Amino acid sequence: MRFLNNKKVRGGEFVLYWMQSSQRVEDNWALSYAIQAANSLGLPIVVYFGLTTEFPEANFRHYWFMVEGLKEVSTTLQSLGVRFVVKHANPPTGLMELSEKASQIIVDKGYLRINKEWYNHAAQRTQVPIVQVEDNVVVPIEETSQKEEYSAATLRPKLLAKLNQFLDLPPQILPKKPSLDMEIDSVSLVDSERTLAALQVDRSVNKSKFFQGGTTRAKKLLELFMEHSLGIYERKGNNPENNCASYLSPYLHFGQISPVYIAIQILRTKAAVSHKFLEQLIIRRELAIDFVHYNADYDSFLSLPQWAKKTLAAHAEDQRSYVYSLRELESAQTHDVYWNAAQKEMVVTGKMNGYMRMYWGKKIIEWTKNPSEAFKMALFLNNKYELDGRDPNGYAGVAWCFGKHDRPWKEREIFGNVRFMNKKGLERKFNMDSYLKRINSLS
Repeated sequence: MRFLNNKKVRGGEFVLYWMQSSQRVEDNWALSYAIQAANSLGLPIVVYFGLTTEFPEANFRHYWFMVEGLKEVSTTLQSLGVRFVVKHANPPTGLMELSEKASQIIVDKGYLRINKEWYNHAAQRTQVPIVQVEDNVVVPIEETSQKEEYSAATLRPKLLAKLNQFLDLPPQILPKKPSLDMEIDSVSLVDSERTLAALQVDRSVNKSKFFQGGTTRAKKLLELFMEHSLGIYERKGNNPENNCASYLSPYLHFGQISPVYIAIQILRTKAAVSHKFLEQLIIRRELAIDFVHYNADYDSFLSLPQWAKKTLAAHAEDQRSYVYSLRELESAQTHDVYWNAAQKEMVVTGKMNGYMRMYWGKKIIEWTKNPSEAFKMALFLNNKYELDGRDPNGYAGVAWCFGKHDRPWKEREIFGNVRFMNKKGLERKFNMDSYLKRINSLS
């Protein structure tokens, strides 16, 4: 918990929970705290969400998935007697109007530049206290480390030392006073298509028919993963030819499921094979969040370690066998059938196999004019098509391809000392014909 300003609680008509990053009712520490605060003051609680079309690089695919999840939030809150107010507005702007009748504001926590700008804007202008409750990580970022960590190796011991302290879910507290009868204008979420048409969101990318937003679907996917794939994840989690991934990253991105809930469910299996999955869920994910939280240049080539920038710059003029334009990359028109398949998987489904995403990023370095341009192209494509794009994991994942959170390797052309990947490695490790067959079946 953190107080974002020093205002005093005042008499008001309700306690306001500003939902933004934690788009769920279940296992939500911020909501639980807000209900507890409202009950102690003898007030109802109102939940607010700012539905802005100004979020950088968000398009119809992202909005559709998010609105589907918000519809479930609305239904669940209604069953608790809680008014859910959605405004088509820049989030802090929509908040200001509601705050005039609030006794205090509770908000969850995101880590991107735009999230921090929203919090600062609201904290400076509202006349009531804003309390921030961090609940989209297992261990709060600043509890783990007060600085940007160099790699998983430096973060891991610090995080594990605090882990048991935070592996807990919030108490289920019910609101004592209903707020459903409060007359507050709100955007209708009944029909997602109509809602998004009214907002005039960017329709350059279609919705994904492979992912349905919402907490219920997220928990079902977790259940299926534990039943069918957890046992083989240690051996085959990276394997692009099968489907043993959890597919939970889009849900984690929108806060539709709690990472603490996932970790507890996995740990309850008491399976030794869970180690690799928990490494990805907790260590690697929170390393990515540490990166964007502490590095102001997280979406830029400047975010890379000095050794990586130096070695890539030294080889920037090396001869490339192939140079592709952004349009050619986006439409999967390269000479490499594996890269084309990975790009197609992302464009069609909204999600790319994790190992192939590493290969995909490495090849963009190899096939563009210079590393700085390659970084921009990789980030653009990732953010445009991935449902979990525009996310700490996405920014860290792209940066990793360029040396972030990694070490220097043997020097070679174009890459310098940055880790290299090639198609022979794919063919040696995996049945790539099976992967191609799976991707080619997608429409």
